[in-house]
Amino acid sequence: MRITITLNRAVVLGTARSGQAAAALLERNGVEVIMAGRDLGNDDDVSLLDGADVLVKSPGVPRDNPLVAAAHIPIWSEVELGYRLLPNPILGVTGTNGKTTTTEWIGAMFRAAGRDVAVAGNVGNALTGVDVPADTWIVCELSSFQLEDIHEFRPRIAVLVNLEPDHLDRHGSLDAYREAKLRIFENQLWEDTAVVPRGFGDVPGAAKPKEFTADDELPAEPGLPGRHNRENAAAATAAARAADIPDEAIADALRTFPGVPHRLELVAELNGVQFVNDSKATNAAAARRALAAYDVPLHVILGGSRKGESFDQLARELRGRGYLIGETADELAAALGRAGVPYVVCGDLTTAVGAAAEAARAGEVVLLSPACASYDQFRDFEQRGEEFRRLVQNLSG
Repeated sequence: MRITITLNRAVVLGTARSGQAAAALLERNGVEVIMAGRDLGNDDDVSLLDGADVLVKSPGVPRDNPLVAAAHIPIWSEVELGYRLLPNPILGVTGTNGKTTTTEWIGAMFRAAGRDVAVAGNVGNALTGVDVPADTWIVCELSSFQLEDIHEFRPRIAVLVNLEPDHLDRHGSLDAYREAKLRIFENQLWEDTAVVPRGFGDVPGAAKPKEFTADDELPAEPGLPGRHNRENAAAATAAARAADIPDEAIADALRTFPGVPHRLELVAELNGVQFVNDSKATNAAAARRALAAYDVPLHVILGGSRKGESFDQLARELRGRGYLIGETADELAAALGRAGVPYVVCGDLTTAVGAAAEAARAGEVVLLSPACASYDQFRDFEQRGEEFRRLVQNLSG
């Protein structure tokens, strides 16, 4: 336990997975908890802060929330609370794209070495929901939303996979997004390790830098396709070595790791056409990485809710046809039109899957890689990916 202030009463803002886990951990530590929904918004709600020592904010709650704006007490992210109350060594992973794959790959490397590990954070279990022995490492995926409200959070090993424009609708600018991401390093000491892309430049904190690149020599070639996955593998390898995982175990995990759901996930092959679920590509950079993983004609399902990004470079790199859905369909149509890429405005995922399946020929790929968030038509990218799977399974009859 690394807590440095006395907690008697806490307000937890956000009642979803991370909020519930944070409340349970606080209660196990004898703290009175007041739960507050993220949609609170009148003067009476502010009274919930009376007598509280800390406001624990779930990552989905923006900083302009009325309780956050009114708070005159420390505001902690859920991962800050987890760091304060859990004794475990933490290996943190952030980045714009590939952080889930890298996080899970590092976990696989620990397990291949016969070492207990917990994987948590922005993927799967909340950090505050982890309950393992004190000497067990926690590999924690960290989003910019989680990092913007840290204070003392200090991972022994911190990894930045990459940094490209994303979440500009929330952060307001690329500089603000970058600043939030780089906070993963700010409390590290000289004995810690900062894993960064080669040539990235200085990062906050005093940790020893350890660089990686997709061209690194690895103890084994990754089993996952695409140059971006080689970059993920190199980042995971550098982090695992910093945690004293032997190369034999790293090699085993590099070869056998199956990937994560909704990230270049082969759903089916029908009449020689591959159907690939890349619903986790919620920004243009992620979708561009998916496009680069294939050298055959693509039928790409694109679109969703807005994040303030340009689609022009994505359009220039698309070899095939676009099938456009969601509230960004008009923006994508304009970008594809400027690039001379054929497209069909489909509106919804059901129509897009049907149109792409009808047009695709043997040897080609139908790829769901939306380049957008999912909140216009789906609860989250997982639901979008699961619906794609269902639609493809219906095609197979």
